[in-house]
Amino acid sequence: MDVPYDLNSYIRVLKLASTPGTGEFLQVSKIAGAGILLIGFIGFLMFALMSLLPGVGA
Repeated sequence: MDVPYDLNSYIRVLKLASTPGTGEFLQVSKIAGAGILLIGFIGFLMFALMSLLPGVGA
């Protein structure tokens, strides 16, 4: 592992990166929020299914 080379490549990537605009930030935020809600809903459905069915789960 060549640490100076790694640091230089990280610095190069950071120099090329740009701050997202408002529209791009809102779009990414909406997509991430929808993903979080979807995972939470799936978890809730699994919990509800496990608690309604007798003999399944704890």
